[in-house]
Amino acid sequence: MGLLDHVNSAVSGAKSAVGHSKEDGPPQGASADDTEELDEESGNILLSLIGQLRIGMDLSKVTLPTFCLEPRSMLERITDFMSHPDLIFGTGKQDNAEERFIAVTRYYLSGWHIKPKGVKKPYNPVLGEWFQCSYKYGNGTEGFYIAEQVSHHPPISAYYYVSPENDLIFYGELKPKSKFLGNSAATIMGGENRVALLDRPEDGEYEIGMPNMYARGIMFGKMVLELGDHSKITNANNDMSADVEFKTKGYFTGTYNAIAGRVTHSGKHIGDISGKWSDEMDYKEAKGGASRELFNAKKAQFAQKSVRPEEEQEEFESRRLWARVTEGIKEKNLDKATDAKSAIEDAQRQRVKEREEKGEVWKPRFFEQVGDKFVPKLEALPSDAYRPEKAVKWFEKRRA
Repeated sequence: MGLLDHVNSAVSGAKSAVGHSKEDGPPQGASADDTEELDEESGNILLSLIGQLRIGMDLSKVTLPTFCLEPRSMLERITDFMSHPDLIFGTGKQDNAEERFIAVTRYYLSGWHIKPKGVKKPYNPVLGEWFQCSYKYGNGTEGFYIAEQVSHHPPISAYYYVSPENDLIFYGELKPKSKFLGNSAATIMGGENRVALLDRPEDGEYEIGMPNMYARGIMFGKMVLELGDHSKITNANNDMSADVEFKTKGYFTGTYNAIAGRVTHSGKHIGDISGKWSDEMDYKEAKGGASRELFNAKKAQFAQKSVRPEEEQEEFESRRLWARVTEGIKEKNLDKATDAKSAIEDAQRQRVKEREEKGEVWKPRFFEQVGDKFVPKLEALPSDAYRPEKAVKWFEKRRA
């Protein structure tokens, strides 16, 4: 029996599992918000699609049915990491380098609990698509965010956030690669997030890698979203690092959403991180054993973003571009959503064809590539708010 026959056999046997009773509840140890149960029609569509796949296949060119989609673009989803800015405001004023590092680590770990209910994937941005928003905080300060899809094959999303009064910038790029693993689909999260405390230029940048994401149970059982594997946070100038493991649940042991991290300074173990990224995380000092709460998702206050009305947006701004798809998903009108999504994808293919015929090379509007990184072209951004003097000087050095 060939590999595809094994998959088709599993699909055939799985169809009876699609109609689980809602009362069955999520798998033991999983949150109901992290699980998904499809109705019979949607389940059959998804299983039929899976039946055409092979283990290890790259899913970037596979068109997912719209009921699998979260109604927002990946460019907007990145803003989840700007939801708890109070965790990092004022960090540059902290004289202890280790405490600054822990604050940056806390910021990064605070963004993962924000997600749609179930197992959903945001829209794949089209080339040249962009998203911008702003924030007004309780301390009277502001934040500004912009992201752009700077490559389609391979997919790369570049982003930049600045809070001028708080001397804070985040920037980086996501380079996701999706693979079919049998009863799971994996998104391997390449790219890097970088944090700079502009009032602590001697720290340089804090570089942060991403864990991978897994949709479990896509052929049989209930679908569950998991984060997995290791994420590294480093600050070279202070010789500090954290190796954070996002633990996946074993067949018979373990639990969902658990993390464990080890923090080192100049090669010396200084503390440990433990808990759940969806709930509470703690930090325990290696010397003396003092423990404190690092982050509690149940108590956290969200910073709300402000986005211009769609009628004021340009054609390729995310919410306007995907408006009809979003309407269809929210109305549960999958035909409407699917037709609108197909129109966007067909138009993208047509633009690629026209550029190839003319011999044109597409270039990002708001970002430029420096080595393997994408940095913002500050002069091209929508307003002066994105280019405070300290940020201008910071990126001048990155381009030198």
